[in-house]
Amino acid sequence: MTDAILVLNGGSSSLKFAVFERRDQLPLLLRGNVSSLGHQPRLRVEAAAGRSKIDRSLGESPIDMDKAFAAVASVLAENDLLRRIDSVGHRIVHGGRDFTGATLLDEGTLKALRLLEPLAPIHQRINIEIVALATELLPQAPQIGCFDTAFHSTRPALARIYGLPRAMTEAGIISYGFHGLSYSHIASKLRDRYGVGAGGRTIVAHLGSGASLCAMRAGASVATTMGFSTLDGLVMSTRCGAIDPGAILYLLQDQKLSPKELTTLLYESSGLLGVSGVSGDMQTLLGSKDPAAAQALDLFIYRVGREMGSLAAALGGLDTLVFTAGIGEHAAQIRRRICVEAGWLGVTVDDDHNLRGDDLVSAPNSRVDVLVIPANEESAVASEMLVF
Repeated sequence: MTDAILVLNGGSSSLKFAVFERRDQLPLLLRGNVSSLGHQPRLRVEAAAGRSKIDRSLGESPIDMDKAFAAVASVLAENDLLRRIDSVGHRIVHGGRDFTGATLLDEGTLKALRLLEPLAPIHQRINIEIVALATELLPQAPQIGCFDTAFHSTRPALARIYGLPRAMTEAGIISYGFHGLSYSHIASKLRDRYGVGAGGRTIVAHLGSGASLCAMRAGASVATTMGFSTLDGLVMSTRCGAIDPGAILYLLQDQKLSPKELTTLLYESSGLLGVSGVSGDMQTLLGSKDPAAAQALDLFIYRVGREMGSLAAALGGLDTLVFTAGIGEHAAQIRRRICVEAGWLGVTVDDDHNLRGDDLVSAPNSRVDVLVIPANEESAVASEMLVF
């Protein structure tokens, strides 16, 4: 019997996976992840559909994606799920202009996606590597790509173009936006809560090691902080966020950084890590007494607050604010500080609800509903795959 969808979501140091029954409401059969591939990797599997929970070390040494995938394949085999999988869905970070919906990952499509690797150097290569591993494991199952950029493809033209010569715009140097599968999931949850209006004028804060904000109107993307690449917008764990292009020119021309050195600087050595000199991990910084760690947190909050003002202007006001992803879901102190920054927009947080991480954390007198909704990109991928 083949009646299940496997979803794979690979990151720079993790591999998330989930198996859903192929029917309405997508009942979850299994969910888990291999985390910390570069340092003390660990396999965790949530209990689902009567299966046992797993939380075990995969050793002290780093592992590559091949070994992480092998651990996932073993879990699927142990739970007798391999024979049931009829299709495999992949979160692909960058779909460019051409891929705006779930797409069969044949050789032609994969060739086109490889050309986008320079625009998402941390993730795109890993995403495509996982497609190859899944094809080898399940050769009979079609591999389907779902794209983080797709959710933002319906934004108004003015939200997607830069002030560059038209020929460059037509060549694809535009704002694509990212975290779209996360935002798509949030939009569906808002429709469940509010109906077709999906919370009205909404800002969603996807705050994790990668971080961005998205302005939505009735569940559709209007504006977002990431643009041509995943570097733009907020200060992130190790990524710089928005920076004056003149600083890039200075680093190239005057400081003589090579393109490779510049890429490493902007993607891996900047952000919270670079400012603090301590760590790019939010919980580590919250527990640190180093003044530089405090400044990194202050900068993170400031930039989120400033960008929220910009997105609220694009929406013409604010009705709903949503926090999601690792920091958004688990760092109550950061949520509270961001809500204080957004007080002028009518946001008031209830401290008790916020500390508990309730789904509604706004105070009764708040003009804006403030929600905490867990990220679930895997569910968004599975939903898109129901058409296949």
